[in-house]
Amino acid sequence: MQSTMQDRPLTINAIFEHGRRVHAESEVVTFMGEGSRRASYGEVAERAEKLAAALKRLGIGEGDRVGTFLWNEQEHMEAYFAIPAMSAVLHTLNLRLFPDQLTYIINHAEDRAIIVDDSLVPLLARVAPDLKTVEHFIVVGDGDASALGDVLRYEELLASEEIGFEWPEIEERSAAAMCYTSGTTGNPKGVVYSHRSTFLHSLAVCSGSVFALTERDRILPIVPMFHANAWGLPYAGWMAGSDFIMPSRFLQAEPLCRLMADERVTFSGAVPTIWSDVLRYAEKNPVDLSSIRMIICGGSAVPRSLMERFQVRFGVKIIQAWGMTETSPLAAMAFPPKECCDEELMDWRAKTGRIRHGVDLRITDGDQVLPWDGTAVGEIEVRGPWITAAYYGDDTPEKFHDGWLRTGDVGTVDSKGFIQITDRAKDVIKSGGEWISTVELETTLMAHPDVIEAAVIGVPDEKWDERPLACVVLREGADVTADQLRAFLAERVAKWWVPERWAFIDEVPKTSVGKFDKKVLRARREHNELQVIEVG
Repeated sequence: MQSTMQDRPLTINAIFEHGRRVHAESEVVTFMGEGSRRASYGEVAERAEKLAAALKRLGIGEGDRVGTFLWNEQEHMEAYFAIPAMSAVLHTLNLRLFPDQLTYIINHAEDRAIIVDDSLVPLLARVAPDLKTVEHFIVVGDGDASALGDVLRYEELLASEEIGFEWPEIEERSAAAMCYTSGTTGNPKGVVYSHRSTFLHSLAVCSGSVFALTERDRILPIVPMFHANAWGLPYAGWMAGSDFIMPSRFLQAEPLCRLMADERVTFSGAVPTIWSDVLRYAEKNPVDLSSIRMIICGGSAVPRSLMERFQVRFGVKIIQAWGMTETSPLAAMAFPPKECCDEELMDWRAKTGRIRHGVDLRITDGDQVLPWDGTAVGEIEVRGPWITAAYYGDDTPEKFHDGWLRTGDVGTVDSKGFIQITDRAKDVIKSGGEWISTVELETTLMAHPDVIEAAVIGVPDEKWDERPLACVVLREGADVTADQLRAFLAERVAKWWVPERWAFIDEVPKTSVGKFDKKVLRARREHNELQVIEVG
């Protein structure tokens, strides 16, 4: 027996058309530092039409890659819809990559055009001479762009086009967008999202058991739009009709707090380092966070102390999320199960997350699939309709296992589907034949009132093969010692985990997406650039 249901393609075009028709009065607000500029969904949609027409006039066609080198701003939202809906491929470029990595991904993707904010022209100009396939630089804003040579101006392009672009019919499995991993080892890897995967991911994100987005929400996407499609918020929020509050380049704690208060933000997402900065500012200055119903935090393990302080001091709920570029990125959310009591809520929220509908998960030790018993430790593997099956133009079979994506994260899964990541596979420490979780050491250390950041790496040890080295950033004016931090840890983790080696540093180095960059710390230690104290 066959179904009699209609077979409408699941495309970004469908998301776009729904938002512009049903939620035409919802708005996209772009913060300018002192004030904001505003546009309705209807106005953004008209401009997206004109952008698509302009790109077509420039010769951009089906499957061609168009790069965006933009902040979280209205024009980026226009590009998010115009490029994939015209059958081209949106390629969000990471503003924080080193020049050689940026050159690599633009050339590897074979971008034909790049839309760039005028404030970012100097960054792009550094690599422009080495870009082999780029034919057009399209500049947003009227600032100096002479460093890029002959450029096209975004507003002039749009002004030359009429409303009424004829959107093509698109096959749902065709490429819609692409994003490259941050490249912590080797060259960045390209992940290509399909229209179908983006549509299904957006449905999941809007659902009540995930972000529960509605038209009553005012979303502040602090996570960059070049980082895994801003965690899916632009497409899911548009699908729901939510207002968008775009922070542009103003990502410091003071303007973010002002923006959240003035615009009555209800929902936001960013990495832990952003929320740590916001918390430090909010604890010293008057702020109004009363409109916020939920903050999503991910990218790296979220310190329990951060969640507790936001909850107790401001009544703001931070929910930990887990995923990666390869998973579009949502895979798990740390919502407590319905049967837990109030005293257990934070225990559950401190876990990595509970696997979400639409994603299958298993943990493995080689070819052995391990049980969901909360005890067995193995590498986490996932599969699903918004999980990548391969990297673009990069044969890496070691990242895939019988149709499953090997995430590189190591941890446990319990019978309820709650994940507890204990480490990245490349970061685990094996001391005397037993594993030490650097993630647990770091989050425990950051619960100390005088510790701002902590990163733990493994170092060689004659007796135990490997031992942890704790690299700690202290609050200004704090005089806590390594011995005191050892005593603090000894009450909270296995005593044999407690590091003997300590380094006090000014800042933990970060990757281009705000994660702790341990390879930099390892290199600094190997070159004797860390002042290591041995105690205990």
